[in-house]
Amino acid sequence: MTGTIKKLIRDRGFGFISAEDGKEIFFHRSALEGIDFDAIEEGSSVEFGTESGPKGPRAANVKLTKD
Repeated sequence: MTGTIKKLIRDRGFGFISAEDGKEIFFHRSALEGIDFDAIEEGSSVEFGTESGPKGPRAANVKLTKD
């Protein structure tokens, strides 16, 4: 899937992605691949997979897309 970083909660190490289908997906900094959490910005385009988390779906293998 692809989407855009919608919101970052830097002090807690997580954020939310607005997916291409309009859903909001949680991600944790540990799901980032090749990206430093402190270097990403809201509005960045990403691609990711999803997996089941304790509170519903969450993003996995989050990578920046090359525009």
